[in-house]
Amino acid sequence: MIKKNVTMSDIANAMNISTVSVSKALGNREGVSDELREKIKRKAHEMGYSMNTGSRSPKDGFTHNIAIIAPKNFINEPSAFYWTIYKHIVELLQQENYYGMLEVVNDSPDLPREMPNSISDKKADGLILLGQFSESYIDKLLQFYVPTVFIEYYGNRENAEIVLSDSFFGSYQLTSYVISNGHKKLGFLGSAEGSPFVRDRFLGFYKALLEKNIPLRDEWIIRDRNSSGELYKTFTLPDELPSAFVCSCDESAFNLINQLRAEGCVVPRDISITGYDNQIYSSMTTPHLTTVDINCVKMAKEAVDIILKKIHDKNYFRGRTLITGKLVIRDSVKNLYE
Repeated sequence: MIKKNVTMSDIANAMNISTVSVSKALGNREGVSDELREKIKRKAHEMGYSMNTGSRSPKDGFTHNIAIIAPKNFINEPSAFYWTIYKHIVELLQQENYYGMLEVVNDSPDLPREMPNSISDKKADGLILLGQFSESYIDKLLQFYVPTVFIEYYGNRENAEIVLSDSFFGSYQLTSYVISNGHKKLGFLGSAEGSPFVRDRFLGFYKALLEKNIPLRDEWIIRDRNSSGELYKTFTLPDELPSAFVCSCDESAFNLINQLRAEGCVVPRDISITGYDNQIYSSMTTPHLTTVDINCVKMAKEAVDIILKKIHDKNYFRGRTLITGKLVIRDSVKNLYE
C-alpha cells in the first residue's frame, strides 16, 4: 500500500484552521502569531509533512537558503569546534524548511578575496559567518545587504548581530576550580596575542589568580600556536613546572599531556591539566580532561532564530548574545588537600 503524502490541507484539517494559515506558518511569512506558527510546525513534523522547496521559492520571493561562511583555517579538522556549530545550524535550519549552504573561503591579504557564490549570485536569504574574518572582508560582504549573523566574532561594529561564547567567564570558572583544589602555582597554555577568544580565556585565568593573590609568572605562560593559528604538537617548557596548566583548548591540553607523558610525568599525579571546548580531545586523553562545554547547541539555536527573524522583519535587531558554558569536571585535576 502506497503511503499518502501529507498535505497542508491535511494539517489544516487536523488543527481545524485554514490552509492559508498553515501555508503562512510553514513559509515563515507574516499573518500568523508566533505561538500558532510553532504549533503548526510541530503538527507538520508529527504528521510527517515534507515541504516541496523547489516549487515555493519563485512564489514567495525567498530562496530558503542560508549561506554559512567560514575561513579555511577555522575548520581544518573534522573535530573542529566550528564543524560542530555548523552541524547544529544545518539541523535546525532543516526543521524550519531551510537549507544551510557551507562555503569555505581564504580570508588572507595575500590571496584574492572573492565573494562567496551564494552571496554574489543572490542564492541566499541570509548569511551566517563562523569565526573571525578581516574587517575589510566583512565590509565587502555587507555591501550585498543580506541579513547577517556573526558567530564567535570579536569586533566593535555597531548594529552587528553576534552570538558569542563567554570565554572569559568560562576560563575564570575553570581556573577558580583548579585553585579551589589547592593549586597556587598555575600556568597558562595559549597564544593570547593571536586569537581573541584565547585572549578572553587568558584574561579569565588572570582574573581568578588576582582574586586569590596568586602571582602570574611569565615563564609559565606558554604559546600553543603559531601566527597562522596552527597548534603546536610540542611546547618549550621551563625547567620548573607549575602544579597545574590551564589550557586554551582541549587539543592543546591533549598535546601537552602526551609530551609530559613522554618525559615521565603523570597527570594528575605530578601535574594537573585542564582543557577548554569539551570536544573530542577531552575524552581522548588519559585521564579524561576537566574542561568547559561551550554549549554549541544553544549558540546554533540563537544564530538560527536571529537570522530567520531578520529575514522576515528587516527592523528586527537583537545585538550581542553571550552564551555561558558549563564546567565539566573529570579526572585531570588533583586535589592537593587530600
